[in-house]
Amino acid sequence: MSVSRVIARKFSSSVVTQQLVKPPIQVFGLEGRYATALYSAASKQKSLDAVEKDLVNFQGFLKTDTKLVDFIKDPSVKRKDKIEAFKAIGSKIGTNPVTANLLTLLAENGRLGKMNQVINLYKLIMAANRGEVVCEIITAKPLDTDMKNKLESALKGFLKKGQTILLTTKVDPSIIGGMLVSIGDKYVDMSIASKIKKYSDLIQSAV
Repeated sequence: MSVSRVIARKFSSSVVTQQLVKPPIQVFGLEGRYATALYSAASKQKSLDAVEKDLVNFQGFLKTDTKLVDFIKDPSVKRKDKIEAFKAIGSKIGTNPVTANLLTLLAENGRLGKMNQVINLYKLIMAANRGEVVCEIITAKPLDTDMKNKLESALKGFLKKGQTILLTTKVDPSIIGGMLVSIGDKYVDMSIASKIKKYSDLIQSAV
């Protein structure tokens, strides 16, 4: 039995609910398995949007509540104490039962450190479910409006009928120049830093 199905069984003991509902896109890694099982459980409970709202709110807590982040990372706190804490948090803020189950499951398995990645992948799945294709462009310097519009127009050429693009931009001076582009599950590295590394590796291998 796959890890995703094991996780899904934790959400419900019903034999019927053990059959995973496939997400519109495939996500990978351990975090992807949690996100996939979460999507399946939320889909069966007709609470996809409610769970996404819960997770977005919780992600906000992770960005602003340093005590919560320290609690999650603290290895000296026993799992059972973290489980009880997250049950209390879920009850206090009124999360959907599916969301509460996820938080408890992550605590049980010692995977709370993966929470942010699981949330991001669930958001990615939900964007695809709405026909949105998540695209991120990373450049060494901020893009001006004209260049951003041109890139967005070019990227729309990769979309299928009925899809819309959900574009975000980030700045990372370490790439030196060029850009990193991810669109859906595709990734293109056009950074100068990557080219320099490639040439450096070739030079070293030739020595």
